[in-house]
Amino acid sequence: MLTLHPEVSAALAAGHAVVALESTVFSTLGLPAPANAEALERCLAAVRRNGAVPALTAVIDGRPCVGVDPADHERILTGTAKVAERDLGVAVGLGWPVGCTTVSASVALAHAAGVSVFATGGIGGVHRGAEHTGDVSADLDALARHPVVTVSAGAKAFLDLARTLEDLETRSVPVLGFGTDEFPAFYARSSGLRVPHRVEDAAAVAAIARSRWALGGGGLLVANPIPHADELPEEAAALAGALADAEAAGVRGAAVTPFVLGRIAEATEGRSVPANLALAEHNAAVAATIAVELARLQPAG
Repeated sequence: MLTLHPEVSAALAAGHAVVALESTVFSTLGLPAPANAEALERCLAAVRRNGAVPALTAVIDGRPCVGVDPADHERILTGTAKVAERDLGVAVGLGWPVGCTTVSASVALAHAAGVSVFATGGIGGVHRGAEHTGDVSADLDALARHPVVTVSAGAKAFLDLARTLEDLETRSVPVLGFGTDEFPAFYARSSGLRVPHRVEDAAAVAAIARSRWALGGGGLLVANPIPHADELPEEAAALAGALADAEAAGVRGAAVTPFVLGRIAEATEGRSVPANLALAEHNAAVAATIAVELARLQPAG
């Protein structure tokens, strides 16, 4: 049932580096046009430039795909249906024309295809007020269950980041700060929260991943800060206003992410959009270097 693009299939068969990418961020549910198309182009190019094959994940005409033909990229860019891991069976069973994958669905598809590295912008996590609502992203469960390295700029800053880190610890997901001692907060390089472990390069991540998988462990999170030049110092104030607006409007669950990101874009006069592109591209590049190092190692065990 799983459909691998021929380039992805050939790369895996040859033991070459492959990096999975989600598709929600490149759709109408992620970045506004034409920034979403630019983001897709930059992320695909960053993976290739650093020696790996990109594997965009999505559901296309009822087929769960790891690697999407360029002829179908426009369908992703205009997609309106989001697919989390729980929705994969629904999207496939009902033959959805286009399903744009979230982190949880992308990690699940990557694992099913034998792809060991995945790049995204920022993961979901524990929402503020989760003690009352129980709102915790399925991303965390997917990271714990599937043996895939996920590279992200931390978690989205409007989440309860301290509780997100605690939840990852509870689920035994190692969090590796890539050249940092602090957990990044999407548009900000630091949240003020320390990461359990710091690594300096892709080779260290690959060694840790192989050791973890040899011991039967699941996924790892590589927390990769947004580049210095692209950080948004005014984001904290914009975030506070966006969260207040979301609360006043009664926005809950999956609707919080696009609402808050839209408000932050307005408050920063659009500067959050190029920041988002920069961090996504940077994560794709780092993920590719990790995939290359993993491909150089013999399979664990």
